[in-house]
Amino acid sequence: MTSKQNPQALLFIATGCAHCPSVLQSLSELVKSGTLSSLEIVNIQQQAERASDLNIRSVPWVKIGPFELTGLRSKSELEEWVKRADEPSAMGDYFGELMTSGEINKVHEIINQNPEYFPMLFELMANTETSLSVRIGIGAIVEDFAGSELLKNTIDILGTYTKHPAAHVRTDACHYLGLSQSKKAVAYIEPLLNDENTETREVAEEALEELKQLT
Repeated sequence: MTSKQNPQALLFIATGCAHCPSVLQSLSELVKSGTLSSLEIVNIQQQAERASDLNIRSVPWVKIGPFELTGLRSKSELEEWVKRADEPSAMGDYFGELMTSGEINKVHEIINQNPEYFPMLFELMANTETSLSVRIGIGAIVEDFAGSELLKNTIDILGTYTKHPAAHVRTDACHYLGLSQSKKAVAYIEPLLNDENTETREVAEEALEELKQLT
């Protein structure tokens, strides 16, 4: 039986880059320890076309599994992403990091290419430690998928969050159920008309009103 191969890393650097040597050293040490199975190093000035294909705008830029990381990263931080490269739930944390740094379009791009990651947005939504800026980012992305089959297919998942202890999670879940534009969402929204939270009740009323207008 062959042993499982650890993740590989791809690093883009540039001559004169202030933070590139530090990231390069950290990744090299992870290769030496066997945490990474290999490391490919590319000078962006020598392979500009390849960098353009990957939409790389700044260096250091490193890809570990499905994660694309930019800027100065500590060895411990890089090691954590390496360890989580095959962990499905880590994608939610990655989305949160992207949205915190204003890269909402990158999250949208990933979901378009990998629809199976879409429910990760709702796991992030339900995490009470998720910041307001990330929640706003989640809302912006979900609104782009309003009425889509992708959103309709997550109605049951969202339905479970309408019973979440945190009112803002119930409210967000209710709003997204309304955006599904599916009558199936009604059964999950109606109980929220009697929710203890005023905003949740108001969002439920608005969502049901919009769903009633569907033919």
